[in-house]
Amino acid sequence: MSSEHTLITTPVTADMLRGALDTERTACGLLPHRLPARARRQIPDQQLAVAEAQPSGVRLAFRTRATIVELDTLPTKRAYRGLPIPADGVYDLLVDGRLTAQATVTGGNVRTLDMTTGAVELREGPPGTARFAGLPAGGKDVEIWLPHTEITELIALRTDAPVEPAADGGRRVWLHHGSSISQGSNAVHPTAIWPALAAAQGGVDLVNLGFGGSALLDPFTARAMRDTPADLISIKMGINIVNADAMRLRVFTPAVHGFLDTVREGHPAVPLLVVSPILCPVQEDTPGPLMPDFDGTTPRFKATGDPAERALGRLTLNVIRDELARIVAERAADDPNLHYLDGRALYGEADYAELPLPDEVHPGPEGHRRIGENFARLVFGDGGPFAPGNG
Repeated sequence: MSSEHTLITTPVTADMLRGALDTERTACGLLPHRLPARARRQIPDQQLAVAEAQPSGVRLAFRTRATIVELDTLPTKRAYRGLPIPADGVYDLLVDGRLTAQATVTGGNVRTLDMTTGAVELREGPPGTARFAGLPAGGKDVEIWLPHTEITELIALRTDAPVEPAADGGRRVWLHHGSSISQGSNAVHPTAIWPALAAAQGGVDLVNLGFGGSALLDPFTARAMRDTPADLISIKMGINIVNADAMRLRVFTPAVHGFLDTVREGHPAVPLLVVSPILCPVQEDTPGPLMPDFDGTTPRFKATGDPAERALGRLTLNVIRDELARIVAERAADDPNLHYLDGRALYGEADYAELPLPDEVHPGPEGHRRIGENFARLVFGDGGPFAPGNG
């Protein structure tokens, strides 16, 4: 804690958070969740349990005259056996919508996954503090975006001036569901994930349900989306289903219909965009499962299925794109607010040639920027399904 000033402690409460669907009181503080408790009770594996608790798109929002802000947290960092522990997650502080300062929190817990066996080791560590100083004087709206790949328990907020809840800015709420790419894998800070970049350009408030490895058309996720207020909804589906070799075409088609039916129960007329996978050469025409392919230094992935089995209903990205386009076209005859976007318009062959996927699956930081810019142009721009006036 700073000794320069007497700082005011403000309890961190759920009404200070944006982008979370639920919160949980822990022994340390307040843990944001991106799925509600009912959905969490139905989660079948630790991969999704961890991903939904990583606060991608979640931020504290308040108004203050403070020039010093301190946030105590207990992070749980992720690591992979055999690879270096990643750098500490970044906290982005925005003043009146502009990225103004960044901080990290050292210490915390480390959760290490062995990708070959699935074994997990948790090493406990102490809380830490993200400190921001020298902020602009005067009244201002402040947002602190939490690290998108670190579970973050919020302990205490301290400032050198009082804080009050942020006013509702009247912006449209964009509810998005997708895979690890939507969660922000390989992005270097939380406002640099592609959905955050697109939301900023589109002038909307983001609720990000991007879950690493877990965009699997789970019914509990569809129900969470059904019950979440939103003005605009997008669902980026397909890649995790191919990665995991989780379905055949016979199961995939009704699962897509069921997911869309459930979302439509709560949002019958909201603009709803179905987005197919971006280009991923290793899985364009080769079924999963996807497996790690380590060369000793760089984690990569490879598809291990037999392309000949597409005739038996095994899924590839091209099969899924064709089927999603067909499903949306069929449903749109009775649902004029349903739209389709081929993910290769966000990241395609020319983008791959310029900005290759570092691990053959996930875009790097510049790839996230490219996807966010293309989404903003195609979806929020003139004539797009989320253009002003729609939703």
